[in-house]
Amino acid sequence: MRQHHSEETHRQLVERIPSATGRRLEEWFGHINDGPGMLRFEERVNWLADEYGISHGYATAIVHEHNLKRAQRAFL
Repeated sequence: MRQHHSEETHRQLVERIPSATGRRLEEWFGHINDGPGMLRFEERVNWLADEYGISHGYATAIVHEHNLKRAQRAFL
């Protein structure tokens, strides 16, 4: 799971997602789950940015958080 920015920058992006995109993180997770079944991180980032017109930075943060949540569920 690639992350292109520091952990601090990532946290700041995640905190701003609702105000910057108009959607909560959980809503974005639903879009990823319902979207095309792409396996690669960059494919999902590019699809999210292109499909919903959000910046690459926010798309990266959303996909990274989605991967973290999915990994956490796998260990439960």
